[in-house]
Amino acid sequence: MERHEALEMVKKQLTEHRYQHTIGVMETAVALAEQYGADVKKAELAAIFHDYAKFRPKEEMKRIILEQNMPKDLLLYNTELWHAPVGAYLVEKEAGISDVEILDAIRYHTSGRPNMTLLEKIVYLADYIEPGRIFPGVDEVRELAKQDLNKALIKALKNTIQFLMNKNQTIYPDTFYTYNSLIMEVKGEEAR
Repeated sequence: MERHEALEMVKKQLTEHRYQHTIGVMETAVALAEQYGADVKKAELAAIFHDYAKFRPKEEMKRIILEQNMPKDLLLYNTELWHAPVGAYLVEKEAGISDVEILDAIRYHTSGRPNMTLLEKIVYLADYIEPGRIFPGVDEVRELAKQDLNKALIKALKNTIQFLMNKNQTIYPDTFYTYNSLIMEVKGEEAR
């Protein structure tokens, strides 16, 4: 699927503000893919479709989670997590994208997962640092992203976990597992 076709399809699903965010994520993902040697086309497509299900009704997302045997524990946590796995399902069904790497980058862009692929890391981080994002700590993560993808991800996860803790919100276990996995990966790299 070509960029313009993907953007047209996604624009129909999003608010104007979220569409502009998507453009920022796409441009950031492409730059990160070029920098870190990932497949640029896959990064572009995954970024374009990452929020495809963001504005689907909660009941529809809940139904899809149950019908498609997605992890049921998702339903116990913040509904903001739902659009990622539901989005991966809908992108395959409605956009006809069957590339597992692209779908997994969409699926895990909110929670992360242990042993993330390069493409998954890029889409997760691009979503976090795209130019339209303005919040405490984002500039530090942007600077880290220029030098070390894993260290930027660790800082982004740390910020997210701390933000949720400060608001007394639950934290999806995969987010902790992702953080731990990246810490071990970086320690392994430093030990070499």
